[in-house]
Amino acid sequence: MEHIPLAKTYLDDEIRDLTLEVLDSGQWVKGPQSKAFGSEWAEWCGALAGAPTSNGSTALIAALRLLRIGPGDEVIVPSLTFISSSTCIDQVGATPIFVDVEPEYYTMCPQSVEEAITPSTKAIIAVHLFGQVVDPKIMNLGVPVIEDAAQAHGAEYNGDKVGSLGNLATFSFFPSKNLTVGGDGGALLANSKAHTGILTASTDHGRHQKGEYNFLSSNFRLSEVQCAIGRAQLKHLEKWCQRRREIAEKYSKSFHPNSIPKVRERSKHGWNQYVLKITKPKLFREYMDNCGIDTAIHYSTPTHLQPIYSQHHQSKLGTLPFTEEICKNLVAIPVFPQLTDDEVEYIISSIQAWQSDILA
Repeated sequence: MEHIPLAKTYLDDEIRDLTLEVLDSGQWVKGPQSKAFGSEWAEWCGALAGAPTSNGSTALIAALRLLRIGPGDEVIVPSLTFISSSTCIDQVGATPIFVDVEPEYYTMCPQSVEEAITPSTKAIIAVHLFGQVVDPKIMNLGVPVIEDAAQAHGAEYNGDKVGSLGNLATFSFFPSKNLTVGGDGGALLANSKAHTGILTASTDHGRHQKGEYNFLSSNFRLSEVQCAIGRAQLKHLEKWCQRRREIAEKYSKSFHPNSIPKVRERSKHGWNQYVLKITKPKLFREYMDNCGIDTAIHYSTPTHLQPIYSQHHQSKLGTLPFTEEICKNLVAIPVFPQLTDDEVEYIISSIQAWQSDILA
């Protein structure tokens, strides 16, 4: 069996041809591809409007700008997430308020969120971690919600895709995501008419029309080449999401029940990552490496304990007990759609052998 990576990107002749076509057109930014991709991505997610962005992090900054969030404001965010879910808050001058996650689903705990709300709270960044949809109660706490759906392309709750659940939503198209664009990339979606008219402006310096700027923003645009690649990949995304679910279902039927990730009721998981709860992660990863199978830990140090937040009032160990307990024990295994059935079976048999030895 050849080495199995954690993720694999998709490239075909259509993408190669489109790339050359856009390059030959001479219109490399702010052209028809970006306009079409923003619209098509919004439609696929069930949102009102969309704008491509240079990456998922700038999409978050643009979302906060749209909500006019700045110094003196607080934004609630989980600590178990990639660092940009919180540093985007700092970059607009606001203060991140970290909350714990649910033991079963690893997404932000609704009770922790509710307890964290103060008169200064201006938004909640609801991270659909690993592709798991956040508890829908969070959408109904009277605070604007920005869905951080970087890892949740195609995830659904009650038949509605992520990206259509909150006031605003952000996505990443980094090469390891469910949809990619030939480099860094992202998108910002809006679900209220108040934001649809200025959505593109939020990624283009706050520009309303030529020479007129209505609010503070920056250049967060995505290139025409990458938008064309995104449009081509979008044709395959539904099929890819289904394949991820098929692989995840096989995994969950094969591994020890205490180790597998649970899926929220009435939802479909996006399965950007399939994470196992492992009691001896270092030994497990060494074992998997010897089997020729890549793994990863996301995220071994929770955000509130990162050095950048050493002066933050929540930076002390013990502040968010479950996040601190679980962060080192969630190990991701390959779940990308190009995995062959033989590779899936090899991954399953390898992990079953490990679990049998551990439980023996």
